[in-house]
Amino acid sequence: MIAGCRRSAGRSAGPPTPPEVLVTSVLQQDVPVTGEWVATLDGYVNAQIQPQVSGYLVRQNYREGSFVREGDVLFEIDPRPFEATLAQAKGQLAQARGQLSQAKAQLDLARINVKRDTPLAKARAIAQSQLDTEIQVEKTAEANIETAKATIQTAEAAIQTAELNLGFTQVHALVDGIAGIAAVQIGNLVGPSTVLTTVSKVDPIKVYFPISEQEYLHVTGLAKSGRGDEWLRRAGTVPLQLVLADGTLYRQSGRIVFTDRQVDAQTGTIRVVGAFPNPGNILRPGQFGRIRAVTETRRGALLVPQRAVGHVQGQYQVAVVGDDNKVNIRQVTLGPRADTLWVIEKGLSPGERVITEGITKVVQGMTVAPKAN
Repeated sequence: MIAGCRRSAGRSAGPPTPPEVLVTSVLQQDVPVTGEWVATLDGYVNAQIQPQVSGYLVRQNYREGSFVREGDVLFEIDPRPFEATLAQAKGQLAQARGQLSQAKAQLDLARINVKRDTPLAKARAIAQSQLDTEIQVEKTAEANIETAKATIQTAEAAIQTAELNLGFTQVHALVDGIAGIAAVQIGNLVGPSTVLTTVSKVDPIKVYFPISEQEYLHVTGLAKSGRGDEWLRRAGTVPLQLVLADGTLYRQSGRIVFTDRQVDAQTGTIRVVGAFPNPGNILRPGQFGRIRAVTETRRGALLVPQRAVGHVQGQYQVAVVGDDNKVNIRQVTLGPRADTLWVIEKGLSPGERVITEGITKVVQGMTVAPKAN
């Protein structure tokens, strides 16, 4: 009786229930392909503030980290030695002008004497040597006038130089921007080689990001084949997105300014420079971020969710569910990512169903119960 009951229970048990999996259809559509690179921010202009004369620093007129305008006086150097030099140059000019007046008076007197004594010498009323001496005095006076004029020009140039140097004791901002921390202290002896501070123009702000040589060749190859635009040359029309260090997306879009002239032989990258509007000077030089930009558009690309792709022993696989609900594990070739989707270069056809959840519990040839995702 016990054996008969067992045989009866065995005959009533049915086949195992197929596991339930979530599936989605392979999409086919045009997809913009986005590249992403690490970026470093820098001032659009970084002006190192250095004095043009040597002297002791007596005053700092700006607040470190504040916004300054072009022409604002940032530092002052002790002006007293330069004021003394200017006064000396003015004195030399006055002396030269006095010498010119004296030489002109001597010339006038010499010409009067020569004019008066010339007929007397011809009449032998006076010695010819006396007339010759007066003529020589006239020529000497003319030479003294030219010398005095040259001395005046030299003195005037010395005054201009002294006035310039006196003006250089006030060190001005060269651009509008954010003034950095002072690199010197009041009382320090500074000179033309001393960097006092740096003023950075940060609106707009520059971003530097390197792209690989392969990416550069890929982009240019797309442009030549007609499958895409060479966005590095359409600098003014390519929008850039900046992802900040905390993962937030910067609200302003940027543009490419230029691409460097050469590939760095050590890193195998070429540097691209972009610019972003920076109202309020929120972004600062030295920050890091990531640059995103659309590099091409894939026409009729096949797309599957990233979670539908498995990675086994260096190969990428997807589980395809056929019309008979049986699983077919396929190797695929991946293209670039498009948000949360993978572009599939090879291995799938449009409209096929791929498993998005439950892929770990299926094997080749297994029958499943697919459910649309």
